[in-house]
Amino acid sequence: MRTRSQLLFACLLFSAMAWSQASAVKKSYSYINPLIGTQRMGHTYPGATVPFGSVQLSPDTDTIPYELNKKYNGKVYEYCAGYQYEDRTIAGFSHTHFSGTGHSDLGDLLIMPTTGALQLNPGTASNPKTGYRSAYSHANETARANYYKVKLDDHNITAELTTSQRVGFHQYTFPKANDAHIILDLIAGIYNHNEKNVWTFVRVENDTLITGYRQTQGWARTRTVYFAIAFSKPFRQYGARKYDEGNIYKGFWRKFDETKNFPEAAGKNIRMHFDFETAENEQVKIKVAISPVSTIGALENMKKEIPHWDFYKTMHEGELLWEKELNKINIETIHEEDKVNFYTAMYHAFINPTIYMDGDGSYKGLDQNIHKADGFTNYTTFSLWDTYRALHPLFNIIQPQRNTDMIKSMLAHYDQSVHKALPVWSHYANENWCMIGYHSVSLIADAIAKGNTGFDMEKALGACISSSNLRYYDGIEYYLQYGYVPEDKNGSSVSKTLEYAYDDWCIAQIAKKLNKPDVYDTYMRRSQNYRNVFNKSTGFMRPRLTDGSFKKEFDPLDTHGQGFIEGNAWNYSLSIQHDPEALVALNGGKEKFTQHLDSLFAMQLPDKYFEKTEDITRDGIIGNYVHGNEPSHHVAYLYNWTGYPWKAQSRVRMILDAMYHPAPDGLGGNDDTGQMSAWYIFSSLGFYPVTPGSDQYALGSPKVKKAVLHFENGRSLVITAKNQSDKNVYVSKVELNGKMLDRPFITHEELMGGGELIYYMTAKPKK
Repeated sequence: MRTRSQLLFACLLFSAMAWSQASAVKKSYSYINPLIGTQRMGHTYPGATVPFGSVQLSPDTDTIPYELNKKYNGKVYEYCAGYQYEDRTIAGFSHTHFSGTGHSDLGDLLIMPTTGALQLNPGTASNPKTGYRSAYSHANETARANYYKVKLDDHNITAELTTSQRVGFHQYTFPKANDAHIILDLIAGIYNHNEKNVWTFVRVENDTLITGYRQTQGWARTRTVYFAIAFSKPFRQYGARKYDEGNIYKGFWRKFDETKNFPEAAGKNIRMHFDFETAENEQVKIKVAISPVSTIGALENMKKEIPHWDFYKTMHEGELLWEKELNKINIETIHEEDKVNFYTAMYHAFINPTIYMDGDGSYKGLDQNIHKADGFTNYTTFSLWDTYRALHPLFNIIQPQRNTDMIKSMLAHYDQSVHKALPVWSHYANENWCMIGYHSVSLIADAIAKGNTGFDMEKALGACISSSNLRYYDGIEYYLQYGYVPEDKNGSSVSKTLEYAYDDWCIAQIAKKLNKPDVYDTYMRRSQNYRNVFNKSTGFMRPRLTDGSFKKEFDPLDTHGQGFIEGNAWNYSLSIQHDPEALVALNGGKEKFTQHLDSLFAMQLPDKYFEKTEDITRDGIIGNYVHGNEPSHHVAYLYNWTGYPWKAQSRVRMILDAMYHPAPDGLGGNDDTGQMSAWYIFSSLGFYPVTPGSDQYALGSPKVKKAVLHFENGRSLVITAKNQSDKNVYVSKVELNGKMLDRPFITHEELMGGGELIYYMTAKPKK
C-alpha cells in the first residue's frame, strides 16, 4: 500500500518527466554559445570539446610571451585562453586550453592550413600576410557544442573542428591549389615566458602518420604531451625547421638535410610543414590524439575513439554527450536568452576539471612516474581557490560520481606529493601553488557533509591534516605560531589568515563526521583565528604585525599592499563563510551589518583605486561588490543572516542581470574554470552554498520559471517559481513538498529527497 507522500512523489516524478520530454523538442545543447566570455575578461575559448574532455581544440588569435606583458600593456593577461573576440586574425588551432583562468599555459600542437608560398613564421596581427596566420570575420565563424567553423580569408580555406575525449578532429576545405600546406607549430603556445619549450620530437611514421612529444616548462614546471597525428590524404613532401641555432639547421654531422623529407626532427623549437595538391573544395582531414604517457598511448586513444574519417559522426557523438550532461537540469525561462545563459553556464561548468589519463587508465603522476587509475577516472586542472565555492558543491548535487573521482584524483596527488599535500592549483602532473589556502579540504568536507563518500574518508582526513601543517608553505608556520599570518613576515597576510581559518573549520567538520573529538576541537579552535585580524576600531579585517600591532598605514578600499590578494578590506571582511552569525555580531549586530552590506553595493569607488593601465579592472564591479572575483560570491546571500532575506533576493537578481548576458562580453570576470558559471546556475535555481562543508544552502530569488533536476539517486526535484517575471524578484513564501519553509535556508537532504520546491514571486518585498 502506497502512502500519500509516495503517491505525491510518483505524480511529481511523472509530471517532471512529461514536462521534460515536452520541453526537449529543441535540444539543450543548441542553446550553448561558446563565444560567451571570449571578449575582455571572461577568458573562455570558442573551440570544440566534449564534457570534461582531455582535448580542447580551439583557435588562437595571438601568442604573446609573458616577458612582453608591460610592452603589450597587459595583453598577455587577455590571452589566457588563446583567443580574444576583438582580434581579427587567427594564428592556428591548438589542442589544449584553460577555460576562464587568470593565468596562461597550454596551447599545445598548433596546426594551421595554408596555401601559397610556404611561410613557417606566424606573422603579426597587423600584417598577417607576413606569416602563416590569416584574417577572418565573425560573419564566417560558427561556434556551438563540440563544433567550431571559420573561414580563413587569406588562404580561402574553411576550417572545421570537433573532438572526442582525447582526439581533436580537423576538417579543412581547400581551394584548387598546387601549394597547399599543413603547418605543425611546436613552438607556439599560450606562453608565460619566452623559453617555454624544453624539447620537442617528431617522427614521420609514413606519409599519413606522424608521432612525437612536446615538453614544456611553463606554469607547469615540467609537462609533456605525447601525440599522434593522422592525415586523411598522403602528403607529397614534408619538412622541418629548427629555431634553436637559426632558421635552418642541419644535424647528424651534416650527413642529412633535416629540412626536407627527413623522418626525424628533435630540438627545443620546431615547426614542420606537410605539402599537398588539392582540388577545388577538397577536404583534408586530420586527427590529433594526445596522451600524458606515450605516443603508443596516443595511437591507441585514436584507434579507440575515432577509428574512422567521418567528421560529422564525431561531431554528433559529442553533441549527444553534451545533451546527456545538460539534461541533468531541464529549465523553462521567461526569456529565450536566459536559456542561452543557463545552458552555456552548464557547458562552462562541465569543461573543467579535465580527464587526464589514456583510455586504459594510464597517466603521469605528480612524481613524474606512470600510474594507472584503479577504479576511478583521473582528473586534472584544479583551480581550487575559485571552484571550492560553487563549482564542486554543484557537482555534489548533479555530478556526485565525477566529484568523487575528482577527490580520488586529489588523494592520488597527495600520495605522489613529496610534500604530502593535497592540490592547491594543479594541472598536467604539476603543482603550481597558485593562490592561497588549502582548499582541497573544502571539497572533501563538502562531499562528506552531503553524503558523497565514495572514497577513503580516514585517508582523506589524514591528507587534510597534513596539508594544513605544511609549515614552509605560504605563511602557515607563522599562522600556527601566532594564530594569524603577520604582514611583516608574509604578504597578503589577512587573506591567508581568513582562508586558513575557513579550511580549518572544514577539517573540523570532517573530524566530527568521523568521530575524532580531539581533532575536531583542535581545528575548531584554529577556525576562530579570523578574529585575530579583526580591528574593532575600524570595523575591518586588517593586517597585523609580528609584535601584535595592526599595520598603521591602512586604506580599506585599496587592493595594494594592504594584506589582501585580489580584493580589499571591504571584500575580505565579509568572507567569514564558516561563521556568518559571528560575522554579523562582529559588525555590530543585524541592523548595523545590514547597513554595511547596503553600503558595499551602493558606494562608488574613486578612479584612483583602479589600475591605470587597464580599464578591464572595472569589469565585474557593482559599487564595491566585486562579482568578477570569487571572495565576494557569497556576499549577497549574507542578508539571510540579518533578517533581511528580501534584500538578498533583490541583490541576487540584480547581479544575475548585470553580470551575465548572451554575448561575447557576457561574463563580468574570469569564468575561472566554471566558478562564475556555477554561481549563475545556483542563483538561477534559487539557492546557493554560502558555506561549503555544511549541508545548508541559502535561499535567494530564482530566475527560472521552472526547473527539473535529475539526480543520480534516481529522484527528481521540480523547482517552480509562480508569478515569475522581470519585476517579481521578491519571494513571499517557499514551499517544499506542500509544507512552507519558515527559514531562508534549505538542506542538501531536503533537495536530494526530490519532490517539488515552489517559490511564490512578488513585486514587493515581504519585510
